[in-house]
Amino acid sequence: MSHGCLKHLETTEEPCEGSPSARPEDPRASHHVTSHTPRYASWINIRPARVVHLSAECILPDFGTWISRPQKKRGEKKTDWFMFHIFTQERTVTIRRQTIGGFGLSIKGGAEHKIPIVISKISKEQKAELSGLLFIGDGILQINGINVRSYRHEEVVQVLRNAGEEVTLTVSFLKRTPAFLKLPLCEDCTCVPSDQSSGTSSPLCDSGLHLNYHPNNTDTLSCSSWPMSPALRWEKRWVDLRLIPLLHARLSQYIPGSDICRQNAFQVIAVDGVCSGIIQCLSAEECTEWLQAIASNISALTKHNVKKINRNFPVNQQIIYMGWVDEKEQDSVQDRMYTPKFLALRGSSLFKFSAPPVTTWDWTRAEQSFTVYEIMCKILKDGELLDKRRQCFSVQMDTGEDTVFSVELESDLVLWEKAFQMATFLEVERIQSKTYACITKSHLMGLTIDFSMGFVCFDAASKVVLWRYKFSQLKGSSDDGKSKIKFLFQNPDTKLIEAK
Repeated sequence: MSHGCLKHLETTEEPCEGSPSARPEDPRASHHVTSHTPRYASWINIRPARVVHLSAECILPDFGTWISRPQKKRGEKKTDWFMFHIFTQERTVTIRRQTIGGFGLSIKGGAEHKIPIVISKISKEQKAELSGLLFIGDGILQINGINVRSYRHEEVVQVLRNAGEEVTLTVSFLKRTPAFLKLPLCEDCTCVPSDQSSGTSSPLCDSGLHLNYHPNNTDTLSCSSWPMSPALRWEKRWVDLRLIPLLHARLSQYIPGSDICRQNAFQVIAVDGVCSGIIQCLSAEECTEWLQAIASNISALTKHNVKKINRNFPVNQQIIYMGWVDEKEQDSVQDRMYTPKFLALRGSSLFKFSAPPVTTWDWTRAEQSFTVYEIMCKILKDGELLDKRRQCFSVQMDTGEDTVFSVELESDLVLWEKAFQMATFLEVERIQSKTYACITKSHLMGLTIDFSMGFVCFDAASKVVLWRYKFSQLKGSSDDGKSKIKFLFQNPDTKLIEAK
């Protein structure tokens, strides 16, 4: 999908597993470093508008009451953090006017068009932003105790201009974001005032010039500084109300815990549980495009993160794979068939976590860990699938126990299979040989599997070699799933099959 391509899409506000909308009393925070230019955008022209666009490292569905804004700490870049807040209740915010920039906010709306007065723009590094309590989409209810719900746009502008050096705003975030917040400013906007002391404005245009005006500032006033470049105007149009960082995020097409796949729909869950909600596409093709686009970004971010982490690990402890899977429950409780797990292949081990490991200490707290050359991975074919989930694989432990995992996309399955084969090969190449104690015909023996020599069986007491075969001579093997194993080798001279 090319840059800037637009598609129709609809989102719903159904709470999903781990979603903050299911727990609205708990604000969440997420790490984020983003490129603000949308790489993949989509909308559907319904009321209220639902917009989703995909940037380099995050997916941003525009709906609900969750707000995102940059939160800067000393020594950090402004884009290093995005805080999520819920402000559905009325709140009072007091800000002071700056000599340059005024209050640092713009408004749209007005009673003449039955549109609420809404903050449409917040200037960077100005008082409104620095307060940390005002956001795009906040409806202004009172100004210095004056109820402005029924005021016309120009009347509200005048009240704010005459508010003095300090203004107290009573605001509440609107659950339904007015569609006019997403309208670009018309290039032929006529709301430029005739002089510095008065001016008219349109309810659908940002009135930042009126609100940010300061008597001591003699700079020429102009309409809200929307860029003339079409590409930049598109960037300004986004009103990001929920931001989903894609590093270690997971996709899900299934109803949580089940094998029931939603039709042309999916959700994105961030590493901290923040959820996009159910994103409903209009066709299977569009859903596939979205899934592949998001999965591609997640994969790229994971590879980049793994590369950075591996700088701190020795060669024999390098991470080869990290990713989300759904583990099939052995004993389903309350009809839950699958539980999200995070798998990692590092060095000689396969780790299973409930959440991605972030610190070195996290690696010691895995739910389970297995040595890769002591387990077997098998991709399940259609006839071997246990339910309606399609992309599945099993991991058989040395105890004979099987655990089934499911992934979302076929590309995820291919990636896992290649990674497991690579991890096993690298570990076998590293250790070169492994010797096991065994019993043959009531005699204690040693069986060595050597990377260079093949299979060697010797007497444990005398060390006399009883037989040896190359890997190329192995024609088959079988076991009882407990303690017995049989090898079938081809004799190089007689070409006959010999059982050991």
